[in-house]
Amino acid sequence: MPALADLVRPGATVAVSDGVGLPASVLPELSRAAAEAGGVRLVLGWTLGTLDGLDVGAFDRVLTAMSGFALRAMVDAGRVGYVPVRMGALPALFRDVLRPDVLVASVVAGPDGHRFGSEVGWLPAAVAAGATVAAVERPNLPACDAGPPLPAGQVVVIGESDAPPLELPAPAVTDAHRAIGARVAELVPAGARLQFGPGTIGEAVCAALGRPVRVASGLLGDPVVDLARRGLLVGRPMAAYLAGTGVLYRWAAGQPILHPCDVTHFPDRARADGPFVAVNTALEVDLDGQVNVETAGGSTIGGIGGHPDFAFAAAGQPGGLSIIAVTTTARAGRPTLVERLEGPVTTPGHDVDVVVTEHGTADLRGLDRLERRRVIGRLWERG
Repeated sequence: MPALADLVRPGATVAVSDGVGLPASVLPELSRAAAEAGGVRLVLGWTLGTLDGLDVGAFDRVLTAMSGFALRAMVDAGRVGYVPVRMGALPALFRDVLRPDVLVASVVAGPDGHRFGSEVGWLPAAVAAGATVAAVERPNLPACDAGPPLPAGQVVVIGESDAPPLELPAPAVTDAHRAIGARVAELVPAGARLQFGPGTIGEAVCAALGRPVRVASGLLGDPVVDLARRGLLVGRPMAAYLAGTGVLYRWAAGQPILHPCDVTHFPDRARADGPFVAVNTALEVDLDGQVNVETAGGSTIGGIGGHPDFAFAAAGQPGGLSIIAVTTTARAGRPTLVERLEGPVTTPGHDVDVVVTEHGTADLRGLDRLERRRVIGRLWERG
């Protein structure tokens, strides 16, 4: 069986597949191969779990297209560079300036070849750009790639692992989240295409839904299984990633529901088959409705992800709705409404239709700047 050292050349760019199926078992070998070759650039994506065995010092440069999560400390320390890019633009980046020579990826073997398993996202773009796929066969990943098999001539199997996908426990939903979920659910019409982000807000919204919906999102979590069990999921969902517990992975196994993010995050595709409702949250919102989901307290909390992709898609569709749902306070009682954002503008205010807190709902459509500031401010007032 070939080794990574046979594939990683001096000065090469190496990308590692991300999400809950990240091939963590080969990170020590990859670090050794990079140190031996010299001048190797490493590109990471949505990194959730620990990176045991990864020696960032073995690489000439380490970049990530999705900050936060497991990479937060390394980004804050300057050991990993965060490339600010929305998810829908990632495939173009991986076909061009971040084009990898080698893609180290978890795959699932099938009768017609290898496919990706619990995540697709930007990976097909790297393959289309000509990357050699250093494949780790993972039979315990759910096989959910809706695309064709990987080109056999580009796949080199370097190992196998029986590790299951990483499990992300359900977040703790508070009364404030439930109040927000109920308000948002009232805004979602029957048959709408619904996008929701990970975490407490998405959990609360799906729990409160009483109307059937289609799901077209960046990722699928356990709430989609609950919708299916309650008879509220219309058709087959579509996403770029899975991220949840064994409940989700067992339900999703064998379903062709994962697509490249230049499909899932493309506005016209998101808007297909009914009105599109995007439900996202924020670390902070300013009085103009601008949203920051990237940094707080001087630390990198998360990446841009699909936040601006889906907000734009929903706000630009007749009958669509771009919703920002956020509790009025964050951890340690810090207000989430600010006069000026501490971090960058992830999503501009003009792509936000409605803001929802536990105190109420503010419909911003058709309002001028001054009116928007007034109605947003009232949402952070108890009454």
